[in-house]
Amino acid sequence: MKPAWDRLMGDFKDHATALVADVDCTAEGKPLCDASGVKGFPTIKWGSYDSLADYEGGRTYEDLKKFADENLKPSCSPSNMDLCDDDKKAEIEKLLALSDDDVSTQIEEGEQKMKDAETAFEEAVKELQATYEGLQKTKEAALAEVKTSGLGMLKAVKASKAKVSKDEL
Repeated sequence: MKPAWDRLMGDFKDHATALVADVDCTAEGKPLCDASGVKGFPTIKWGSYDSLADYEGGRTYEDLKKFADENLKPSCSPSNMDLCDDDKKAEIEKLLALSDDDVSTQIEEGEQKMKDAETAFEEAVKELQATYEGLQKTKEAALAEVKTSGLGMLKAVKASKAKVSKDEL
């Protein structure tokens, strides 16, 4: 992926409104990575610097380039109200009227909901893993029991009888 990303950075090197860049999350970029929820490497984020989203698309140059061309442009936001339709403008104005404490509280609530969803998912996956492991052991025990009960010998006898029948013809 690195060559594709480097090529994309070159394509956007002197772009007027979009930035494609590397951030070293193990060095001076760590605070940005922590604030943006980066948990593994490589991670691709996109959007406004203050509201980055996870990139979920392909990792080839063609995939990255197509996504960048379609999405890395100014969009409706508090700093680009002229790009908003009337509904989005009204939503932004309503949010801008909130106190800093109210905005922080709503952000914390949203982040907690996301964390709760992730925790519920991880717990369900653990339960599924335990169920899978139990089913795997049950299956292996059943297969072992059938094999030790003489299935192999039965198959040998059947093959032998079939051979005798052919020889008699």
